[in-house]
Amino acid sequence: MSCRGRPKRVLAAAALGAVALVAAACGGGSGGQAAGKAPDYERALAGAPKPLAELYGQADELLPGGADAFRQRLAGLRGHPVVVNKWASWCGPCREEMPWFQSLSARLGKRIAFLGVNSKDNDDAARGFLEEFPLPYPSYSDPDQDIAEEMNATIGFPATAIYDSGGEQVHVQQGQYASRDALAADIQRYAR
Repeated sequence: MSCRGRPKRVLAAAALGAVALVAAACGGGSGGQAAGKAPDYERALAGAPKPLAELYGQADELLPGGADAFRQRLAGLRGHPVVVNKWASWCGPCREEMPWFQSLSARLGKRIAFLGVNSKDNDDAARGFLEEFPLPYPSYSDPDQDIAEEMNATIGFPATAIYDSGGEQVHVQQGQYASRDALAADIQRYAR
C-alpha cells in the first residue's frame, strides 16, 4: 500500500479542522443569538419592578453624566443586584460577549438590573454598536474611563462588575468571560 495519498488527506483534514476553529472563534460557539437577533425584551421584561422598568425605559440610550450619574443610578437601584458591563464598539471580545448580555438580561431582568458602560469610544461608533446589538438597558458614556475606574475595571476590555442588592460591589471580571455559562454562573453566585 502506498503512502503517497496520505499527505494530501492529512492536509485536507487539517484544513477542515482550521475552518471549524475559525467558525467557532467567530461566534459559532457563543451560546447566544447572532447580532441583530435580540430577544423580545418587551415581552420578557413585562411586569418588572418600577426601578427596573424605568431603567429598561432607557433601552439602547447612551447616557451622559459620568461617574456622578453612574453612582446616582446605582443608588436608585438599591434593593436589586446590578450587573454592569464595560464595552467599546472597537472591542472584538465585547462583540462576542454582547449576545450573552442580551439573552441574560432578558431572562433575569425582572430581578437583576443590567447597565452598560461605553468606555474609550466615541458616541457615534457606540450608537452604531447598539443598533447592531440592541440592549434593553442604557449605557453610560465613559470616554475617559472615570466610570471604569469607579468599577475597578480599567485593566482591559470588556469588564463586568456585579453589585449586590445593598449596592456593594462584590465581583469584577477583567476581560472576556470564557462562555455565556461562565457569565451566568458569576451572576448567580454574586448577584444577590
